[in-house]
Amino acid sequence: MIRQPEIKIKQIRELKNFTQEYVAQQLGLSTRAYSKIETGETQLTINRLNEISAILEVQPMEVLGFDDKKIFNISHSTGNNGYNNIMYPEKLIQQYEETIQSLKEQIAVMKLLMGK
Repeated sequence: MIRQPEIKIKQIRELKNFTQEYVAQQLGLSTRAYSKIETGETQLTINRLNEISAILEVQPMEVLGFDDKKIFNISHSTGNNGYNNIMYPEKLIQQYEETIQSLKEQIAVMKLLMGK
């Protein structure tokens, strides 16, 4: 399925954990004006695509060719073991590892508090 560039921009922004507010601020727009770009209410120009691509740290052609199936390796077929291998972005893995570490620390503190 071919996705519109606006949807691809939103997907990339979310993968990078950027808010609409952040991107809008970088563009000098209101959040509502930026939101209209992502929803397709405002037509995406080449200049705006270049600006957004720079903020998202991707090439404009990557936005136009972005395929979430390639990022997440989503397919209907499975390998011999019945599992799909899913490739996660390094930043996402790092965020999960930091969250896990933080939760482990919170558990340790809770155990100490319960022991007293």
